[in-house]
Amino acid sequence: MKRTAKSLIAKILGWQVRRLTKRHQFQVVGVAGSVGKTSTKLAIAKVLSQTNRVQYQEGNYNDIVSVPLIFFGQQMPSLLNPFAWAATFWRNEKIIRQDYSYDVVVVEVGTDAPGQINEFRSYLKLDIGVLTAITPEHMEYFAGLDAVAAEEIIIAGFSTLMLVNRDACAPEYLSDIKSSLLSYAINQEADFRIKNIIFSETSCDFEVYQADRTFLKAKHELISEPQLYSVLAAVAVGEQLGMTAVNIEKGLHNIKPVSGRMQRLKGIKGSTIIDDTYNASPHATIAALNTLYRIEAPQKIAVLGNMNELGDYSESEHQKIGEHCDPNELDLVVTIGPDANKFLAPAAEEKGCQVKMFDDPYSAGKYIKSTIKPKAIVLVKGSQNKVFAEETTKLLLADPKDADKLVRQTPYWMKRKHKSFSQ
Repeated sequence: MKRTAKSLIAKILGWQVRRLTKRHQFQVVGVAGSVGKTSTKLAIAKVLSQTNRVQYQEGNYNDIVSVPLIFFGQQMPSLLNPFAWAATFWRNEKIIRQDYSYDVVVVEVGTDAPGQINEFRSYLKLDIGVLTAITPEHMEYFAGLDAVAAEEIIIAGFSTLMLVNRDACAPEYLSDIKSSLLSYAINQEADFRIKNIIFSETSCDFEVYQADRTFLKAKHELISEPQLYSVLAAVAVGEQLGMTAVNIEKGLHNIKPVSGRMQRLKGIKGSTIIDDTYNASPHATIAALNTLYRIEAPQKIAVLGNMNELGDYSESEHQKIGEHCDPNELDLVVTIGPDANKFLAPAAEEKGCQVKMFDDPYSAGKYIKSTIKPKAIVLVKGSQNKVFAEETTKLLLADPKDADKLVRQTPYWMKRKHKSFSQ
């Protein structure tokens, strides 16, 4: 019943988006990739908003039903509420017939299994498609990284121009792209590249080069390399859509840290919490640890939860994270969840790290509260189910009101967490 309703709703919404794009003149930017989609989408939207009227959604609407709603500024009703959907379709029809209020629509294109990105082809025609990364994701549904790449690259089939993160997309996966192709990178040559990066404890100075010339210089409240990739993609999209370097640089100041994504929060005893609890993948976890290593502090603690949905890759990928744990940089490694405890923790211990293992985020948080030193810095990173590491962060906050800045704090999620760890 639910699957049938979703299929029917998707067809109607796709039909409405096609009519909207045929009737009105505006540009569409879409973001795909294994990691960093939401942060990149938001960075692009914030920069473009400096000189354009931009339609986008703050959260992570990224499937075949929710993406069309972004074009119309609508919220997602229950799939089984026909009256709410009838009202949504009616409002969409009114928007189609009126003058459209936006110059650019920015969307996020997600996938959990092979074939899902191809479904967007029926109604999405992108002026610019952005590919953030090809790395292990949802590996219980993909046969391997080649299958992930084949899925993510499909976005090029309905994009006039592709903008690709060269640092996180192996060249062999890009050879079949037929559309125009531009690249961005930090660690190798690209059409857009960030150089001369200087991190401080609370910000970052950098320069963006276009080919061999300096395009802009900027300072931003960034603390991690993954955040810089989002910024760089936004700069490149802005330039391609005709923005000046001056206006792009101004737009960069509109980019703010996103909940659960390398967000700095004030912790107990004057500590700093780097809350990166929205999700966890091998690529993102390595990057988060590297950020922690770069920051000076009297005590460094890494809270590392399960990386879910890795399928047969889970053991090896968790072991790789454990092997990346550096005892010269980390005073304590705390693991949460079955695979993190079983595979990551022993690998970190083998490297010489002090490790504590927990089955739930609450016990982990209580333990850290008892051992944290003044001015410490704590990285909290993990996936959703079996981890919910934001609850560890919550126990370490200097101001309990900052819990509003954490992910998954609605009554629905709190009930789900309670059920998950009370069994």
